[in-house]
Amino acid sequence: MTGRSLSLILGLVLIGFIASNALYVIKETERGVLLRFGEVVDPDLQPGLHVKIPFVNNVRKFDGRILTVDSQPERFFTQEQKALIVDSYAKYRIADTAVFYTATSGDDARAAGLLAQRINDGLRNQVAIRTIQEVVSGERDLLMETITQELDEVARTELGVEVVDVRVKQIDLPPDVSDSVYRRMNAERAKEATERRSQGKELAEGIRAAADREVTVISANAYREAEQIRGDGDAEATRIYADAFGQDPEFYAFTRSLRAYQDSFQGSGDVLLVQPDSEFFRYLKDSSGGQ
Repeated sequence: MTGRSLSLILGLVLIGFIASNALYVIKETERGVLLRFGEVVDPDLQPGLHVKIPFVNNVRKFDGRILTVDSQPERFFTQEQKALIVDSYAKYRIADTAVFYTATSGDDARAAGLLAQRINDGLRNQVAIRTIQEVVSGERDLLMETITQELDEVARTELGVEVVDVRVKQIDLPPDVSDSVYRRMNAERAKEATERRSQGKELAEGIRAAADREVTVISANAYREAEQIRGDGDAEATRIYADAFGQDPEFYAFTRSLRAYQDSFQGSGDVLLVQPDSEFFRYLKDSSGGQ
């Protein structure tokens, strides 16, 4: 290989190296700043192919998508000085690359740490002016909206990021408080259950007494109606007998005597002491009933 060829190859390699250091690409999902000896000269690089001066300019790229910072659960005190363990997270994205780079040196982990600290400070302030009921359910949505607005203003100014949303994942009682709270809740539920059972028993007794009274009334009315029907039936039977026997009184008297004889002498050992001329033997002496 001649010296000229070697020089040509070295020249091409040098040109390629310079070109690779002079060209750079910003993706659609990225944000970037152009630096000159560490000083920001272009804070808003647009997506596409760009040229820089090798060894003079430097490019720092950041993720331009919405990112998540997950804060560690922290203990906060409510307006009644009740402790709560609050676990939260936030969604953010870079809004001002120059401020972001200046505040964090382009370190995403540092940015997340600073933002998490500010989230906890905001939550502490908001929880401190509310009761447990308001934090847990009553004003939970309002609390998150307020924190999001306040944190967004601070984060844009200090960190160059836009806070999209702040959410409370979970609210718990501290372990040293939860046991006593659960015991109190169990006692309250047991008391309520006892009261409900007592009310149920009282209601059941009332229903049972009303049912028994209704049964008694229905039975009495039914017995009365049955006796009335039976009385009407006996009266009708008596009337029919009277009409029938009234057509021949002598025959009626004869059949009654026969029935009396039959009833009187049913048993083999029955003894009846009467005078022979008694009315009882009227039809035994004479079939016509004569004396």
